[in-house]
Amino acid sequence: MRCASCGHLESKVVDSRPSDDGSSIRRRRECLFCGARFTTYERQNERPLIVIKNDRSSEPFDREKLMRGLLTAATKREIPARELEALLDDVEAEIRNTMKNEVRSKALGEMVLERLRSVDDVAYIRFASVYKDFKDVEEFQAALKGMG
Repeated sequence: MRCASCGHLESKVVDSRPSDDGSSIRRRRECLFCGARFTTYERQNERPLIVIKNDRSSEPFDREKLMRGLLTAATKREIPARELEALLDDVEAEIRNTMKNEVRSKALGEMVLERLRSVDDVAYIRFASVYKDFKDVEEFQAALKGMG
């Protein structure tokens, strides 16, 4: 596993435990070159999920891409990364429980927004502004009014 700090390929596992929902294994690792510690998650290989975009093109479900969007929305907010991970776990589990391997990007965004709203209002509006692609201030104000 490549070190997140220096890029060195060799590390040792310091701690290992199952995630709360049992769907993955969390491993704390230490780089054998620089000594930095980082966390990795090991998941069972499951059927690939495909996201159908608005233009009808498709792409593989990218959990990290969605996490980057959540982290951007949560910038300077006191939301623990583990809470965002749990949100993503919940969304992914809901998709997989449908027994379908495809999900529309609109449905995916709505699932994330539904959960994010109960986590943090500011992060919700930030994520919604990108996801819903607000064209003007009126659309932004309408979203804010809809929260009340």
